[in-house]
Amino acid sequence: MSTKILIIEDEVILIKAIEFKLLKEGYEISKACDGKEGMEKIVSEKPDLIICDIMMPFANGLEILSFVRTKLALATPMVMLTSIGQEETVVKALELGADEYITKPFSPNEMILRIKKILIKHGIK
Repeated sequence: MSTKILIIEDEVILIKAIEFKLLKEGYEISKACDGKEGMEKIVSEKPDLIICDIMMPFANGLEILSFVRTKLALATPMVMLTSIGQEETVVKALELGADEYITKPFSPNEMILRIKKILIKHGIK
């Protein structure tokens, strides 16, 4: 059984790029194009890791992170993506329990290495 990764991102081209790289690495991928769909898939699919954009329609990444950590009380690893480099956003994401914070644009190879490191840390193969 392969590791399930949910990508929650409203930029379709970025979703396709991330999906391509993760599929090549052997991960099972699910996608959501907005925060509402993302929260529904977290509940229904129970992914092993979540990659989540900060700025999205219907629910932003910080709201999704809070939903996962507080309402669902899950320790599912979360990687936050954003083009916002503001320190307060980074601090808020980390305070809410984000495992990693990656600013766009980013290197796909760097993203894969960070994801592998998080999965190892959480004992997920």
